[in-house]
Amino acid sequence: MTNGKIFGRQGLFARIGKRNLLIIGAVLLIGVAVYLNYVWRYQPLNDPGYGDNNMKDQYGDQNNSSVNTTESYFTATQLSRDKARDEALEVLQTVVDSEDALQETKDAALSDIARIALDIEQESNIETLVMAKGFANCVAVINGDAVSVIVESDGLLANQVAQIKEIVYEQTGIKPTGITIIEKSSEA
Repeated sequence: MTNGKIFGRQGLFARIGKRNLLIIGAVLLIGVAVYLNYVWRYQPLNDPGYGDNNMKDQYGDQNNSSVNTTESYFTATQLSRDKARDEALEVLQTVVDSEDALQETKDAALSDIARIALDIEQESNIETLVMAKGFANCVAVINGDAVSVIVESDGLLANQVAQIKEIVYEQTGIKPTGITIIEKSSEA
């Protein structure tokens, strides 16, 4: 670097470019947000194993307890859903950031990002409200005009099914015909 300038016209930052620095900053910010979301969602602060990366020590031996196996199923399902969604958001953000994409394509990608954000909020609300009704675990997945709700249960009663469908309808506006409720037994 000439004359020891880092920030000058011939400096490193000038050669990288403001736009590229903004993109790098945004990607880093999104990465930190995803990491913090993971930590806060899957390792609550009151968890005695907080910060411990050893899942066996933190949650016990997964093979010896049906409760832990069921818990693992729900955790894995949520992680899988979140990973697929994160990958979709990454692709959509790439389209939005692309200089070569048409404005119509960028607008459609922004619309899809907003829809995914709304789906995430609605799924979270459904899961919270269903668990408030006494279910130990719940995972909701919204896919267009359909919702799948997986609940931990050893046999759903008709009133429980009605409660779940009512919660989903209130949160999403999706009619009961578009709602699938799946039972996951706590015994296996």
